[in-house]
Amino acid sequence: MTERTGERADGRAAERVPLTVIAREWGRIGVLGFGGPPAHILLLRRLCVERRGWLAASEFEDGIAATNLLPGPASTQLAIFTAWRLRGTAGALVGGAAFILPGLALILLLSALFLTGNPPRWVLGAAAGAGGAVAAVAVQAATSLVPPSLRRSGPGPARTRWTAYLLLGAAAAVLTGPWLVLVLLATGAAEIAFRRREARPAASPAAPAVRADDETSRTGDSALGRPDEAGAGQAGADEDGAGEDRPGGRPRRALPLLVPGLAATGGLGALAWVAFKVGALSYGGGFVIIPLMQQDAVERYHWMTDGQFLNAVALGQITPGPVVQTVAVVGYAAAGVFGGLLAAAVAFAPSFLFVLFGAAHFDRLRAHRAVQDFLTGAGPAVIGAIAGSALPLALALGRPWQYAVLGLAALWLLVLRRGVVPCLLGAAGLGVLAAAAGLALP
Repeated sequence: MTERTGERADGRAAERVPLTVIAREWGRIGVLGFGGPPAHILLLRRLCVERRGWLAASEFEDGIAATNLLPGPASTQLAIFTAWRLRGTAGALVGGAAFILPGLALILLLSALFLTGNPPRWVLGAAAGAGGAVAAVAVQAATSLVPPSLRRSGPGPARTRWTAYLLLGAAAAVLTGPWLVLVLLATGAAEIAFRRREARPAASPAAPAVRADDETSRTGDSALGRPDEAGAGQAGADEDGAGEDRPGGRPRRALPLLVPGLAATGGLGALAWVAFKVGALSYGGGFVIIPLMQQDAVERYHWMTDGQFLNAVALGQITPGPVVQTVAVVGYAAAGVFGGLLAAAVAFAPSFLFVLFGAAHFDRLRAHRAVQDFLTGAGPAVIGAIAGSALPLALALGRPWQYAVLGLAALWLLVLRRGVVPCLLGAAGLGVLAAAAGLALP
C-alpha cells in the first residue's frame, strides 16, 4: 500500500511512495531499458506521469530540461531525480542504484565473452539489429513530450518561438555535439527576455494581482510535498601517469579478474580519470562519450584494440540501462571485474552528487518566474535534441538490412504505437536472423 501525505495543488493527495516500490519500478526500467536515453525517458514518463500519476507532466518536462543542462548521463540523472521527488535522498539512492545495477551486471558478464576472444556472430547480429531500431525510439520519445510542452508555451508568438527552439535543439544535436548545452542555455535565456519584454507594456495597477494568480497557477502542479533531507557524497579521481605502450597496442587475449601490474599500462588512477571524464565532463548525450573513451582506451593506454572497443559500444547499445555503461567494458578490459566496477562507480557518482546537491532547491527555483520562463524555452529545445539525435543514429548504421530494421521499428512505434521493449527485442532477433543468413555485419 502507498502511504499518502499532504495534498497536491490539483486536489489529489500526494503520495509517499515506499522505497520497496521505487526499487521494484526503477529496477524494472533498469532491466527493460533497452535503447539508451530515449527509451529511459519514455519508460520513466509512462511510469511517473501516465501510469502512477506521481508527477505532473510539466514537472517531468522540467526534470528533463534541468538534467540535460548537467554534464554526464542525462537519463541516469533523470531517473535519480524522479526517485528523489518521491522519497528524497533515500529514494534517489535506491532508485538510482536499481536503475543502474541490472545493466551493469549484464554488461560485465558479457564483457568476459567479448574481450577474451571473438564474440559469437549471433551476438554481433543482435547488437546490430537493436542498434538499427534506436533512431526510431528517439523519435517516439520526442513526440511523446510534444503535447505538454506545447500547452505550456501558450498561443500566438510563444508558439512560434516554441517551434524555433525545437528546430534549434534538433540542429544542435546533429551539428554541435558536446556544445548542445549552450543551445539549451541560449533558448532558455531568450525566452526569459521575450517574456519580460511582452510583460512590460501590459504593466498596470492591476498587474501585481494578475502576476500573483499566474504565479500560483505556474507552481501549483509541483506541490508534491517536500522530500526529506538531501544528502551528499564525494567522488573524485586522479590521474597517475600515462601508460606504457605495448607492441602494436594489442591487449591480452584472456583477461584475469585482477591485474596487479596495471600501473604499467596506466594504473587505476588513469582508469578512474577516464571514467570521471565520462561521468562529469561530457555534454550532449550518451553518444558523446564514445570518441572520448576511444582515444584513452585504445590509443593512449592500449587497454583495448579498435575491434574490441567497437564490441564495447555494441554492448552499450544492446544491454539495458544507460549508454554510459560502456565505460564498465573499458574498465573490465583494463582491470577485470574490479576495473569494471571502479569505472562504473566513478562515472555514475557525479550524477548522484549533482541531483543530491541541487534537487533540494529545485522546487523554489521552479516557483520563480524567470526560472519558469527559462524552462519554457529550454524544454522544446530538449525535445528537438532528442528527435535530432535520430539522424546521426540512423546515419551510423553500416548495413542495408539495418535500415530495413529501422523502417520496421518506425512502423511499430510511430504508426502502430506499440511498445519500445518488444520493438528492440524484435530488432535484436532480426539481427540474429541476419547473422545466421550470412548477411554482412557492421
